[in-house]
Amino acid sequence: MKVRKIRKQKIHEQIAEQITEKIAKGELVPGQKLPSTRELSELFQVGMSTVREALSALKAMGLVESRQGEGSYVRPMAPERLMLPKLDGLLVNKETILELLEVRRALEVSNAGLAAEKRSEADLAAFRRILDEMERHIDDSEVSERADLQFHQTLAAATHNSMIVRLMETIAEQMETAIRETRRLEIYGRSAVSKRLWREHTRIFEAIRDRDRTRAMEAMNDHLDHVEEILFQYLK
Repeated sequence: MKVRKIRKQKIHEQIAEQITEKIAKGELVPGQKLPSTRELSELFQVGMSTVREALSALKAMGLVESRQGEGSYVRPMAPERLMLPKLDGLLVNKETILELLEVRRALEVSNAGLAAEKRSEADLAAFRRILDEMERHIDDSEVSERADLQFHQTLAAATHNSMIVRLMETIAEQMETAIRETRRLEIYGRSAVSKRLWREHTRIFEAIRDRDRTRAMEAMNDHLDHVEEILFQYLK
């Protein structure tokens, strides 16, 4: 696997861009296993933590998936999925991220209220499984990030409104490209914050379980206040 020499700034983004280019050109094909973190570290002559940041960014873009105990693999996708904005453009564009946060708040606060009214026992069981996983792996950044995303996807499904689910799916990719990477950098690196996030998700779930629309919306609003507070510190 040939690679270009890395510039000094934004190293993990450059690595992610090179791997994205190789996927677009067919040098890396769907289902193909990527070299290990250590092997990529040696190829790019960077630290393994930098490689992990690049892989996390590629996962956020939906280009790569992790298989527990096996490594990272290229995901199957349509060609247009490779035409996403460059990572550095999203990460440094504060206005774009703020707009996406506004969209997220408008949707998810409403979703929490609707889910409290329409949730089923199956929805509650799904929430419990996710919260249990989140609690068990509180110090595992990758599992915590995945469980967090699953919680919000399950929330959309619990509205039992197909249009809401489709709307979330439509905006999720670009929203998560901008937000998940910054959350990973700032939030999941600290166990205390991960525990607080688990408690916030639990409050949302409990309100939905109790069919308390107002409390569910307030709990979601408080959760997003916390996430945005941390993101704003990163964006300054």
